[in-house]
Amino acid sequence: MAERLIQRALTTVLLLNLALLPVRNSHAAEPKPERNRLEVAIAATGPLYLPIILANEAGYFSKRGVTINISILSATASAQALLSGQVDIYQGGTATIHANVAGSDLIYIASSVDRSTLVLFGQKGLTTFDNLGGKSVATTSVGAFGEIAMRKSARERGMEIGKDIKLLYHKGPADALSTFLMGNADGLIVTPPQSEMARGKGFPVIIDYFEKGLKIIGPGTGVARSFMQKNPNTLKIFLMGYLDGVKRCLDDPAYARKILAQSSKITDAKLLDESYQEGVKVWNKDMTVDPEPIKLVLEQSTVPKASGLDPKRFYDNSLIREVNRDYGSKLFPGEVKQRAN
Repeated sequence: MAERLIQRALTTVLLLNLALLPVRNSHAAEPKPERNRLEVAIAATGPLYLPIILANEAGYFSKRGVTINISILSATASAQALLSGQVDIYQGGTATIHANVAGSDLIYIASSVDRSTLVLFGQKGLTTFDNLGGKSVATTSVGAFGEIAMRKSARERGMEIGKDIKLLYHKGPADALSTFLMGNADGLIVTPPQSEMARGKGFPVIIDYFEKGLKIIGPGTGVARSFMQKNPNTLKIFLMGYLDGVKRCLDDPAYARKILAQSSKITDAKLLDESYQEGVKVWNKDMTVDPEPIKLVLEQSTVPKASGLDPKRFYDNSLIREVNRDYGSKLFPGEVKQRAN
């Protein structure tokens, strides 16, 4: 009897040690950062940006030796800050592509979201895209998601932005929503939480781009190619910490909602839950960059010859593939898959 108890105890100890091996190996394999601080710009707050905000709040970057300072900048300002070196990472949308088209070597190294949550609304009584002919639509900055989606939808219907529909540009989604609510725009195209606010007030949905299956990278992780080449380990740590944030958002909804409420200043419980669910729909666990959303942006660009550029020029998947292999596949077993280059 005593021998059996001893044997069971030894087996239990052995199993516990084996269970700890992946954790030890993972920790030992973690990269050593080339620098201990990163300046990160995000385009807005809201559910699309919740994983990075939560990850920073929870200390997922600092525990690996990198301090993250997050600032909110417009798309244009963020691209300029990246080029000047004032910002190391732009966690945002199409500004990375537009700057590259203009000749700057900015690229995506990961795609945290590439399924659009944009919603196009009309004022009461305006229920179809054709109803917007000769009218105005409030959106965010020039070249951002809203403009890309509007140009695509207009072309599909034989219409033209600037000729048949006027876009009213704003610094951010909150300003666009304000213009629409005051009746100074006939339509509105925004992402959560502003889209949920408009929906809650009963404005008719003309197009829900998530349901339509529109794919645009945003937010993606944009950097200068030279910065990636000089700081690969620091960027891998950033991507690992971000994935930790995604997992915590999914595993701990109460904490995620708390951070979302703090960062977005949302006090309404129903709106908070709806905004959180919008994020759950689109957060990527595999952040490998898909070239198709880049191709879409190039096709809708107003820059001559942009549509003929090779999408591969705009991204480098080498770092996220390493992170997927060494970390993401363990964090999300069976869910992280390598996509084609």
